Amino acid sequence: MAGFNPSIDLSAITAQFQGLQGRHPGLWPLVPRIALLAAIVVALGAAAWAGYWRGQLEDLDVRIAEEHQLKQEFADKTRQAVNLEALREQKEQVMQYVSALEKQLPSKAEMDALLSDINQAGVGRGLQFELFKPGQVVVRDYYAELPIAIRVTGTYHAFGAFTSEIANLARIVTLNNLQIALPAERTSEAAAASGNLSMEAIAKTFRYLDPEEIAEQRRKAAQAEAKKK
Repeated sequence: MAGFNPSIDLSAITAQFQGLQGRHPGLWPLVPRIALLAAIVVALGAAAWAGYWRGQLEDLDVRIAEEHQLKQEFADKTRQAVNLEALREQKEQVMQYVSALEKQLPSKAEMDALLSDINQAGVGRGLQFELFKPGQVVVRDYYAELPIAIRVTGTYHAFGAFTSEIANLARIVTLNNLQIALPAERTSEAAAASGNLSMEAIAKTFRYLDPEEIAEQRRKAAQAEAKKK
């Protein structure tokens, strides 16, 4: 066995492929028949891969990806179901918070009363209004903004009391672009002795939109989006 050295006779194998033309494959020698069978198997495998298996494997990959996505969605929904009661409580808290904010925004019908409250806050602190001019309403997505140009005269401490009174109103009012200076007509000694100053500001108040106004805003937004397309 130690001296056994098998060798392949290539010339004999090559000779089996000679003279095959015109002969029935069943009459071919062994090696050509094996080679033909292997070629047929390879051709059938390639045809099956191109026509059937490749599509099946691609579909399998898609199904695997869908399965992974569904598992992830199931896990997310399971976590939500476990925390459903807590989520409901959070939703209720958010709704209460939104309701509280809405109560701080007057409706269109309440705006006149709010403007009167702002004026009264100044008069009640001894200020004299030289200008109280509501501007153009600016409509946002879910609320409207009303700027009011004001100019009042009074003492510095009265200004502080006025701004504090504005901050404590039940409705939201902000004071912007505050400017305090000596009044233009303060020339006499009597006027100077009074200690009065002039304050200019833009008071902004806000109101929530009526359902009709919200619908109009959505209609305009839809038209603008349609124009972009």
